[in-house]
Amino acid sequence: MPISDNASGAIRAATAMSLLGCSTGVTAAFAGYPLAGGQTLRYLLASLILLPLARREGPLRPRLTGRELTRLICLAGSGLYAFNLLLIAALHRSDPAVVGSVVGCTPLLLAVLGPLLAGRRPQLRLLAAAGVVVAGAAVTQGFGPGDALGFAYALGTLACEAAFSLLAVPLLPRLGPVRVSTYVTVLAVPMFAVTALAMDGTAAVRMPSGPELVALLYLATLLTCGAFLLWYGALERLGADRAGLFAGLVPVTAAVSGAVTGTGALRSGELVGAVLVGVGVCVGVRASTEQGGRRARAGRSDQVAGREESTSSRHCPVAASQQDHVGSPM
Repeated sequence: MPISDNASGAIRAATAMSLLGCSTGVTAAFAGYPLAGGQTLRYLLASLILLPLARREGPLRPRLTGRELTRLICLAGSGLYAFNLLLIAALHRSDPAVVGSVVGCTPLLLAVLGPLLAGRRPQLRLLAAAGVVVAGAAVTQGFGPGDALGFAYALGTLACEAAFSLLAVPLLPRLGPVRVSTYVTVLAVPMFAVTALAMDGTAAVRMPSGPELVALLYLATLLTCGAFLLWYGALERLGADRAGLFAGLVPVTAAVSGAVTGTGALRSGELVGAVLVGVGVCVGVRASTEQGGRRARAGRSDQVAGREESTSSRHCPVAASQQDHVGSPM
């Protein structure tokens, strides 16, 4: 039995955000590698995987328009390149809990901006659900010390995280998740490569150690290829506002993975935060599903009314002609 787009999108979004949350320990193992050089290797390896996948769907067509190329460059520059640099800068100035709590506001930001950019009014129930998710993420992360500059870097990271979704939404109907993921990954490689050469010169790339190699493979395959494809597939099915709710799973899965691997322990606050995130996600998805059902029923009613009007017109062509004449300004 095929599952609905809502269910498929929810599964994809939850899996993508869980992969991101579970990557915290892996990222720590890669922290000693030169930043820009490591990201260059990560996206280069991911590009080598994604390009054959994109070509399996046929030649890389349709050809990109100038507007699409500009949007893809902005997407790679903000959602991949600037996000990583701002995140590192924020972590150098502020406690990770502060940064995580700020970036954890992504669901609320997407719940507001997603509908507005699509020409719709944000749903109050979805906004409330996003607020619950953000509160749960904040409780899970906790709070810590930081300064104004670190907070500003964290806000920039939040903006880049939202741009990763919002800039992709208009591209997905024509290009699809595979090609959008491929294009942005390929475009990120020269951005990080130039930065690596400028920052570290010949020391930008070195032979990784065993743990670093494992971390690099995880970041390139599961977190870049896998999570990108899953997330953009979720955006295509749910939209940015609904899919954004699942970003609240990142701190929850990070805490759970830390407890499972022995690098951390679950605290009562993290359990409370996990419950709040779960409630917010369920309420938001249910609200959107109910509204979608009402729209579908309204659409079916309009179709029935249209068929009845058409039938009436066929039985009374003179009346139909008079009605058309009155309704026409010419």
